[in-house]
Amino acid sequence: MDWVRRSGQFVVPGDRIGVIEEFMPGPGTYVRDGILYSKITGRVLLDMLNKRASVYPLVRRVAVPRVRSIVTGQVADVQSKFALVRIYKVEEKVLPGFFTGVLHVSDVSHGYVESMFDACRTGDILRARVISTKNRVYHLSTAEDMLGVIYALCSKCGHLLIPKRRMMKCVKCGNVEKRKIASDYYRRMK
Repeated sequence: MDWVRRSGQFVVPGDRIGVIEEFMPGPGTYVRDGILYSKITGRVLLDMLNKRASVYPLVRRVAVPRVRSIVTGQVADVQSKFALVRIYKVEEKVLPGFFTGVLHVSDVSHGYVESMFDACRTGDILRARVISTKNRVYHLSTAEDMLGVIYALCSKCGHLLIPKRRMMKCVKCGNVEKRKIASDYYRRMK
């Protein structure tokens, strides 16, 4: 058969690799009507000792927010009960574009938070955990110590806010504001 593959050969999804009489299906493959096909774009690996055919990807998967992943984003809009966050980083991978996440006031902290304006403001950079992707919307939470605002500017004059007790204080105008800050906020500023 001229379509039987060799190890190292480039394949795309749907390319024939072999038959199940010769090889067991491995990662990156599937079987239909006794024929082994490539499920992904990559290179074929034929394990002659174990009689297993696999396809290993040439490109890495695109990073997208998934449930339980830690994301970083900029607050785009704040209302009394929720904030919209433009997610630009998943774990340590910067995204080529951005995704939009929603942070609800009930997911800000383990304690009671009256208003989202006490947790974040437009323009803040925050770190959050994706807790749901219900209805194709990324629902976020900052209810862990390492999650919350990691960079904030004064809403009056635009200068850096630094933590002072349980509040944030502007280094220039002295304005005091509330935020739900990440536990490493101040260390990141040094």
